[in-house]
Amino acid sequence: MASRSLTRTLALAFAGTTLAVFALVGSVLYFALDREVKQQDDLDIVLIARHARRLVEELGTLADLSRHADRLTSQVLGNAALSMEILGADRNVLLAYNTEGIADPATPSPALSRRIGETQRIVQGDIAEWHTARGVPVRGVATDALLRDGTRVTLIIARNMTDRWVLLDYYRDRLYWTGLAGVLLAFLMSSMLVRESLRPLREIASKAGTVTVDRLGTRIEAGNVPRELAALVASLNRMLDRLHDGFQRLSQYTADLAHDMRTPLGNLRSATEVVLARPHGVDEYQAALVSNLEECDRLSRMIESVLFLARAEHPQFAVRLGDLDAAKELAHIADYFEGLADDAGVHLRVTGDAHLRADAELFRRAVSNLLANALRYTPRGGDITLSAEASPDAVRVTVANQGPTIAPELLERIFDRFYRVDPSRRRETNSSGSTGLGLAIVRTIMDLHGGRAHAESDAASTRFTLTFPKSFHPPPPRQ
Repeated sequence: MASRSLTRTLALAFAGTTLAVFALVGSVLYFALDREVKQQDDLDIVLIARHARRLVEELGTLADLSRHADRLTSQVLGNAALSMEILGADRNVLLAYNTEGIADPATPSPALSRRIGETQRIVQGDIAEWHTARGVPVRGVATDALLRDGTRVTLIIARNMTDRWVLLDYYRDRLYWTGLAGVLLAFLMSSMLVRESLRPLREIASKAGTVTVDRLGTRIEAGNVPRELAALVASLNRMLDRLHDGFQRLSQYTADLAHDMRTPLGNLRSATEVVLARPHGVDEYQAALVSNLEECDRLSRMIESVLFLARAEHPQFAVRLGDLDAAKELAHIADYFEGLADDAGVHLRVTGDAHLRADAELFRRAVSNLLANALRYTPRGGDITLSAEASPDAVRVTVANQGPTIAPELLERIFDRFYRVDPSRRRETNSSGSTGLGLAIVRTIMDLHGGRAHAESDAASTRFTLTFPKSFHPPPPRQ
């Protein structure tokens, strides 16, 4: 389906609004003029009828009507649209002036059906409106009058409204054409104005079109855009910042992953080449296979960690929260690592008592990573303490160990993927089996729980703390 033009849509909307306004205003003016014209004509008819009735009542007999005809018809003289007619008791015409096209001898005037008595006051509400047999519009009034001898006559004052209809039709046509021209002008002007108003959007789109993988640092200037678009520009720039940061982290992550995978692959290749270089004894072959197996295990752990981080960032990854006894879980983890701790000459202690809501599998993995990291850097004869402490709003699980101090500026960066701390924090070899992803997995697990992982280090010990909020409710997996 073809996309709509925003410029054309807005221009049509403005034109439609203009048409509606013109139609409303034009209708109001038209009907106001029509009412004003009728009121003025009706007032003239009423005043003429009142005056003419007084003149008739001053006459003595029917014969006086003929003698004073000029005096009576002078009331409508000077206006070709006005007419006067005086009827006798049997509806015979006694006097008529300018009644051509209005009076119809075969059809009595409709004003007679609303005839006013000789003693009643003539008002504008008494005006009747009708059309002749030829379709001529007429407005008029009929009233009785008594001569001095008691003879009753009927006086009819009428006005031919054809000229008024012509005036109103002309005025209506002018409104039509003026409205049409106004709508056309509004459409053209609004098209130009909307197009000019949308120019900042086109500039934003043009600037955004220059952003490529090689130019993720490009930003949209917000200084010249209208206030209404400032929020859009700010959102786009923040999105570009996130994309740039994400791409940088992805590039660094890929480079670090390739570097870390190259080491065990190089070890595998070197050991295999040494074995294949010349014949060896069974013990040497077994030693080489054991070394290769260790490197394979290291690669497997690295791949499994990378896959976990990828799954954890997927919208459909679900966290299954449950009530856990933190002390009991920590005791189980300590029992699992007891053999490794004995080999390293490190003593494990579990303290505290707290309950929390967490995914049991993820909780154990996070604490196990911290404990494995602590075992890696705790000197022989040192202590590692696993503790759980409850507060009104959170539960804090801490893994503390003795060992070299971590610089304050590195305490947050150690949770980055493949980040390497100062060499004093590492063994001389990679026999520890570290993949550089353990603390990154810990932070990801805490993010999934709406919590926080942070580290503290001083001369006494290094402490990794996991803060689990009590009021966290994970969002449902997105489809």
